[in-house]
Amino acid sequence: MLWVDKYRPRTLDKVMVHKEEATNLKNLIAQGDCPHLLFYGPSGAGKKTLIMALLREMFGSSAEKVKVENKPWKVEAGTRKIEVELTTVSSNHHVELNPSDAGFQDRYVVQEIIKDMAKNRPLDVAGNRGFKVLVLNEVDKLSKEAQHSLRRTMEKYSAACRLLLCCNSASKVIEAVRSRCVNIRINSPSRDDIVDVLMFVAKKENLILPPELAGRIAHHSNRNLRRSILCLEACKAKQYPFTADQEVQTTDWEQFIVGLANDIVTEQSPKKLFQVREKLYELLVNCIPPEVILKRLLDELMKKLDSELKHEVCHWAAFYEHRMQQGQKAIFHLEAFVAKFMSIYKKFLINTFG
Repeated sequence: MLWVDKYRPRTLDKVMVHKEEATNLKNLIAQGDCPHLLFYGPSGAGKKTLIMALLREMFGSSAEKVKVENKPWKVEAGTRKIEVELTTVSSNHHVELNPSDAGFQDRYVVQEIIKDMAKNRPLDVAGNRGFKVLVLNEVDKLSKEAQHSLRRTMEKYSAACRLLLCCNSASKVIEAVRSRCVNIRINSPSRDDIVDVLMFVAKKENLILPPELAGRIAHHSNRNLRRSILCLEACKAKQYPFTADQEVQTTDWEQFIVGLANDIVTEQSPKKLFQVREKLYELLVNCIPPEVILKRLLDELMKKLDSELKHEVCHWAAFYEHRMQQGQKAIFHLEAFVAKFMSIYKKFLINTFG
């Protein structure tokens, strides 16, 4: 088992990061009921950990006895029937799924599948609270139609169902949904918090971890706790005993983007743009999120730029990131950003060196 799962806090009392939020959640459900909740914050901050600890607090250890199913659902869309295949993780008390996996059919998932789940109210017996919990991931990636359907579901089946919504950006969730939930912001853990968790994991594994290495892992992870623990495990696999100046392991896709940035700066031509497009496809088919690709590529390119170009390049990165959120094909916008960067950079080189 990966350390990130092995040492994940199982209860709200054992949460090391976001203790205040954990205490507030515990007080909330101690009142005997649970409202709809919206957890939002950056990736790797601890949203899913808090949600799973909350479920265990509400339903006991049986909430961890889950089964994973990948099954087709037949939903009616006007005069035709659509088959949608989704992966769900469920226990006797909750169902977890990602409606955005259905793509443009996400509104049918919300309208029919979630409605069907919400109808099946559990018996109010010992150990049960009389309602079922639906955990919906990546709510910010749902279409506006799906989000409006979600609002109606929240209102109609609130007696039988509670929704725990999870997303990275609350600004992409419509106000009608946000206003019907208790909004809980999960900030990225501080560098000191990450170092404390890494030292805790190392102690549990009977490892001697130099504070200098823990600090560099925390800095390298960009305040992503999940990534920090994975990085610590990778360092252990690479070399142990640890040394204070040991190199921090980076992932293959990060190294790939470093090489991609070097290619872009080395040559600006249609031929090179075509080669870059192939590498962008390679990242996308390996399930690296397009927003992450754009952000990491921008970081690497900024290291190679003169200060007078940085503002303009950041402007266009933000422009194409916004366009990517509005559109469907991420590759178009990633390639457009690279083409724009090549144009700006080549013009700069011509003006500077003739």
